[in-house]
Amino acid sequence: MEPLRIALRYLLAKRGSNVVSVISLISVTGVGVAAMAIVCVLSVFNGFAILAMSQTDTLTPDLRVDPLYGKVIDGIDSVTALISAVPHVRAVVPVLEERALAKCGSRQMPVRIKGVADNYANVTSIDRVVKSDGMFVLSDSVLGPVATLSVGSAVGLQVRPGVDSYVDIYVPRRRGRINPANPSASFLSGMFAVGGVFQADDAETDADLVLLPFGEAARLLDRNNAASAIEIGLEPGADADNVADVLRERLGNTLSVSTRRQQQQTSMRMIAIEKWITFAMLAFILTIASFNIISTLSMMVIEKTDNIRTLYAMGATRSFIGSIFRYEGWLISLAGGAGGVVAGVVLCLMQQWFGFIKLGGDHQVMVTDVYPVRVEVVDILVVLLLVAAIGWITSAVAAAFSRHRLGLSSAGSHCSGG
Repeated sequence: MEPLRIALRYLLAKRGSNVVSVISLISVTGVGVAAMAIVCVLSVFNGFAILAMSQTDTLTPDLRVDPLYGKVIDGIDSVTALISAVPHVRAVVPVLEERALAKCGSRQMPVRIKGVADNYANVTSIDRVVKSDGMFVLSDSVLGPVATLSVGSAVGLQVRPGVDSYVDIYVPRRRGRINPANPSASFLSGMFAVGGVFQADDAETDADLVLLPFGEAARLLDRNNAASAIEIGLEPGADADNVADVLRERLGNTLSVSTRRQQQQTSMRMIAIEKWITFAMLAFILTIASFNIISTLSMMVIEKTDNIRTLYAMGATRSFIGSIFRYEGWLISLAGGAGGVVAGVVLCLMQQWFGFIKLGGDHQVMVTDVYPVRVEVVDILVVLLLVAAIGWITSAVAAAFSRHRLGLSSAGSHCSGG
């Protein structure tokens, strides 16, 4: 393509005017800085998404089975036996979840109780997040049934693990009539020793969750052979998506199976929305920076007037000459965009590997002390396509403006010296 070859020669040739060189450099730099900013921002959002997933992984199982209809899964024994027979399933834990009232002395607060079985540690990392002054146990020969509280519940009730630390859990009766004369009879209650306090670094989990023995939770909620959900732990290296597909086929259309990422879909969606809204704003800045190409091509038209007249005298059409400057603007945009993308990738990889940019605050209480960054190929391709598209549009506008400056916009005009 001759217009592209001529445009490439114009781009690489030495400028006869210092002004044109400066304006061209400004255009390339503007596009490059905007492209670099987009790459860096998208990579930071990727890093925060991975960090969020790593924190929610603590008490999030590999797979979770929930009822599509109603609040509980009935016939839990047969369902857990069916799930246990699926290859690569390491542990199956039925759970019961409900809102309740926790009380310790004169202090009380609403909590979310979760009844779990003894092998709950096989599907989550609960042992890793329990504080050093306690442990995750569900029963004790001396203390009886044991509760493990989240840090928010422990602070709200002002309780800590110990021999004399107990909490009372109250749940409204699911069956029967309410007696206004004796309100306490409308509740089922249980006393639990505080065995440990955990902190999962997840705001929703740490706020009010209380882990109870499954049998005690079933008694309080008046549930027999039923569970709110079933949490599943997989063998190391197992493909969660494949196992989930097998479970969906075997369990039928009354139960849903979700992977770890699907369980955190709301959080991931919010991060994705923030990411692409920021991308849209930076894309607008890139568009504004790309319009510097118009001034660059205008100055180049003045510099190359003699060359263009020669091409026109040799039979070049208006479209041919317009294509030269359209390709010229596009090449300028691509040069700046490619340079900015390379610079952004290098900066992000340096941050990803060495972490030289630190976060503010007290690093001892923070999950990470550096900006989390993750470079993804998809983001780089999106930025390059954006630069190419915006560069082509602005170059087309600049080429039309340049043709008008040369007097080539009308059918009968000629580029002559007179």
